[in-house]
Amino acid sequence: MRTRAAEGVARAEPHTVTLLLARGRARYEVMEIKHGRAAMLGFLHVIHVESGVRFPGYLSPSSGLKFSDVPAGCIASLEALPTAGWLQIMLTTCMMETGYFLFESQSADADAGDIGGEGWVRYDDPETKTFKLNVERQNGRAAMLGITGCLIHELLGVDALYPTGGMGGAAPPPIF
Repeated sequence: MRTRAAEGVARAEPHTVTLLLARGRARYEVMEIKHGRAAMLGFLHVIHVESGVRFPGYLSPSSGLKFSDVPAGCIASLEALPTAGWLQIMLTTCMMETGYFLFESQSADADAGDIGGEGWVRYDDPETKTFKLNVERQNGRAAMLGITGCLIHELLGVDALYPTGGMGGAAPPPIF
């Protein structure tokens, strides 16, 4: 950013700031939608696991780890995964982020969050499209707060979904 010294104080030129904000806005919109989608999946995971539902079979056959052996806590379930499992998750995530796996990555000419490919439903009516995008963003923001609350509850040593011990559920042991 270019600055101009005026009376001993450096100040930014307005047109330079405007250009930087316009360039970075699309990136922040894409990140907000992406993080909101991840948080929605994460919160659904917490609800799924805390309700006691487990997949049948082995999570890691080489380690002898069954899905039923994984604890229900947010952080405890992450700690139970073997290192090779974490490497697989990171590799798959990186491949998805760069567009080499399963779907198209975000392109500059597409709308923010439009990564569904040709078969994805798109709305022709601009008003409906704006409404649906705003609903997705608001749900994503709520999910980001929700998953953060679940993690904080577990760090404080109480149940992620029922911090007061509701539904007869016992709290996991404190982490620190």
